[in-house]
Parts: sequence; structure tokens; C-alpha cells
Amino acid sequence: MHAFVVAIFVLTYLGMAAGRVPGLRLDRAGIALIAVAALLGSGAVAPGDAWAAIDVPTLVLLFALMIVSAQFGRAGFYERCVGAVVRLADRPQRLLFGVVALAGVLSALLANDIVVFAMTPILSVGVAMRGLDPRPYLLGLAAGSNAGSAATVIGNPQNILIGQVGALDFWDFFAVNAPPAIFALVVVYLALRWTWRRELGVEARPVPSEVAAVVDRRQLAKAGIATLALVFLFSLSVPREIAALVIAALLLLSRRTASRELVAGVDWSLLLLFGCLFAVTAAFAATPAAGALLDWLAGRGWQFHELSVLAPLTLVLSNTVGNVPAVVLLTTLVPEWSSGALYALALLSTLAGNLLIVGSIANIIVAERAAASGVRLSFVDFARAGIPMTLAAMLAAAAWLWAIGMVSLA
Repeated sequence: MHAFVVAIFVLTYLGMAAGRVPGLRLDRAGIALIAVAALLGSGAVAPGDAWAAIDVPTLVLLFALMIVSAQFGRAGFYERCVGAVVRLADRPQRLLFGVVALAGVLSALLANDIVVFAMTPILSVGVAMRGLDPRPYLLGLAAGSNAGSAATVIGNPQNILIGQVGALDFWDFFAVNAPPAIFALVVVYLALRWTWRRELGVEARPVPSEVAAVVDRRQLAKAGIATLALVFLFSLSVPREIAALVIAALLLLSRRTASRELVAGVDWSLLLLFGCLFAVTAAFAATPAAGALLDWLAGRGWQFHELSVLAPLTLVLSNTVGNVPAVVLLTTLVPEWSSGALYALALLSTLAGNLLIVGSIANIIVAERAAASGVRLSFVDFARAGIPMTLAAMLAAAAWLWAIGMVSLA
């Protein structure tokens, strides 16, 4: 039975790398769900063990943050932000800078996957109205959201998980990871400006009146107060997931917005992916093969808290299985992490997501939502600027982590 568990584990992460099953319309969440069903149906894993493997606080926190982000969406905030950037940008370079900065700031405070989900179609239409090629700006949205989300413990799903695993302080996390995240945003802009300089050299048309968006000020004020309350509560000793859930519950109390409308803004597929990966990875971790693998790696000098191992490992794993599955895998299989190593894991796995289209869920969301709006973002489009920006940002981040003594070089 151990061999069966190992086979399911390997097939699951191969599915994470491929992103689909040939001939079937299965995404990563569907693949992970089928894997859990196979483990439970075969009796290889007991239902109680599968439930116990799921990190409920992480899922609750992620769910609650999605509710807060959905509140911003209901207020028309994302439409207004994109409209303002498009309207105020007289030149394409300014437009690109505005998109990268906006994506980075919003993603540091809200779940980056929800931010790009909401902003991609709006940005696609707005840029097209100005007669510009939408691709560099959509890439700026994806890469900027990844880079900016690295700054906070609530910026993306993998950071949320890492923060829960290590009980990392909100402001300590920000102090360590924000400087390299800000530098990464600058690198994103410069890399896109250089690699897409021909497309950015086109003169933009005057912005039409259709770009204007109506904002519900009451709903926006409600979302803003909720965000400030979250940041305040995260600074206290209150369990992070409980604080976020209370704020989300208060947002559902509305005479104007049905609760189902906010709940509909939750990325249930991402929550399902997380939950199923917890179960699959924990099942593998309980097999003798997992222990043998760790012993084999340790015998060859693999120390996960060292930059010489962690940086290339996160780069490879994030761009094969994706950074969310990679973090689930590492935090489940490796029993002990220092706080410095967790800061490094969060920062490096997030920045690594900018290398290729498969590196992060945010990239895939942007590509899929852009395609629905008639804009095709290819593997090469992502890689052209993604490779240099990622290598430069990760090198700078590694140097920063080493300089402040978070992790050793070797």
C-alpha cells in the first residue's frame, strides 16, 4: 500500500507540473481532488487521517481574505483603479509603471490571485481602448502582483501557509521581506520596459469616456475599514485566522449586498487545491519512502535552511509544480524550519513565480482571463522578461537575506 501512496503522490505532482491531463478538462484542483479520492477509495488513507492533514487555520485565513477582496470588487474599486491608471497615463511607459505599482501595492494587502482575477479583463479592455498592445501591461500585472505580494505574510497563498506554519509576526515579516519585494517591483518594470520596448514605443490614443468607473463609496469605505482592522488585529496576539474570519463575517452583514455575492468572489478552486495537497502530501510524508528521501538528501549535504540549496530548489519547484504546491510539499516533508528559513522560503518561492507562466497561480489566472478577453499570452511572452527579472530579483533577495543574517549561504 505504501507503493500505491507514493505512486499517487508522484502522479499528483506531475499533474501539478503539467497543469492538465491530456484529453480531459482537468485543472490542478481537479487533479488533486482525484488523487485524494483514490487514496480514500483504496483504503490507503483513512478519512480521519486525511482530515487531520488539512491545515484548517490556513484555509480559513485565505477564505476570509478573499471575502475582504471581494468586498473591494463589489465596491467597484478595481475598475476605478485600472481606469485611473489608464486615464492618467499619457505615455505607455507611465502606464506600465502604474500597472506594476498598483498590482504590487494591492497584492501586498489582498490575496494576489483575487486581485489579478478582478483586474485582468478590465485592464485588457482599457489598454485596447488606447490602441496599445495589452501584453506587456498584463505581464506587468502578473509579475507586479507576485513581487508585491512577497512583502507581507498575507500577500499570497504560500505566504499565508508559511506564516501559519512558523507563527510569523506580521510586522517582522514585512521588515524582512518588504525591501527585496520593492526592489523586485523595480526590476519587473525595468525588465518589461526593456524587453517590450518596441510595443511600448507606440503612441497611445486619447482615453475614451468609457474607462470611467462608478464606485460605491459606502461599500469602499466598508472594505477600507475592514482592511485597516485586519492589519491592526494582525499586530496583536489574536490568532490570525480568527481575526480575519470575524472581519469577513462582519462584511457579510449588509442590507445592500447579498452574502452570496461576496461568497461568490471566493476562489473555491484554490481552497480545494490547498486542502487536497495537504492530504496527499501528508500521506506521502507518512511512508518510509519520504524518510528515506530526506535521509538521502541530508547525506548529500542538502540543508534546506541554506541559500545554496533553498534558492535553486524553490526556483525549480516553483516552475515545475508551481509555488503553492512547492511550499505545501516542503513544509510538510521537512519537519523543522527556522524563522529565517521560512522568511527565505516565502520570499524566494514567490519571486521564483515570475520566471515562467507555470510559476504561480496568478500567472495562470492572468493568461486565462486575458484569453477570455481576446488577448493571448504565450509561454514565450512570459519567459522573455520573466527569466531576467526573476534571476535578478532572486539574486538580490538572497544577498539581502544573507546580509541581515536570516539564512546562511552554505
